Amino acid sequence: MILNERVSNDMPSWEERKNDIVFVHHIAPVERVSWHHKGDYFATLVPKGNNILVHSLSRRTTRPVFQQQNVPIQRAVFHVSRPWLIVSTRSKVYLYDLHRQFLVKKMSSGSSISCIATHFGGDNIIVGCSNGRLAWFDMDFSDTPYRVLASHHSTVKSVAFHRRYPLFASVSDDTTAQIFYGLVYSEIEKNALIVPVKVLRSHALKDCEGILDCDFHPAQPWLFTAGADCTIVCFCDGV
Repeated sequence: MILNERVSNDMPSWEERKNDIVFVHHIAPVERVSWHHKGDYFATLVPKGNNILVHSLSRRTTRPVFQQQNVPIQRAVFHVSRPWLIVSTRSKVYLYDLHRQFLVKKMSSGSSISCIATHFGGDNIIVGCSNGRLAWFDMDFSDTPYRVLASHHSTVKSVAFHRRYPLFASVSDDTTAQIFYGLVYSEIEKNALIVPVKVLRSHALKDCEGILDCDFHPAQPWLFTAGADCTIVCFCDGV
């Protein structure tokens, strides 16, 4: 559990209570939380924050990723297989090696970044932008997008890859969820095959916001979406 309370040394403090409940007290409201796939480490980001805090659940420790960083960070997710943190600012995506503590790669989206997701193969990422576009990056080849998709009419709020199927999805303030076929080949010289599949509609606009988040079922080809209209929708095979 993450709490937002002032801590004297400007670093989160850990508190353990009965029934194995652990509290992490931050000095500001926590806006984003990202878990490492092994389940021990997680990263937190506060609004307009210039740093990312990485926490170890087993050790009950917290450390900042950067010593000095003046640009506000938008998103931070762990790489699926390497000890890297993928960090996005307004227009850049950075791959940062947590073990050796150096910058591996910097990529430019060309648009204002609103969300990010990593393919489970580890070499491709997709970025959602405030202009409704999606940018697909192949990290092995270029620091610019391999392909840009003009898929939405408003800000892309969330993107997600499926763990088992060659599918990815995006949701937006235009109240649509879009499904894509995205096949990543094992041959390194072949580019990913990206094909739009379907546009899904089930949410209503509320206070100028549409769909806020999305995620796939870990085993089934189902998509879950959460909207500003206070509803959660599961899109299944037959939709």
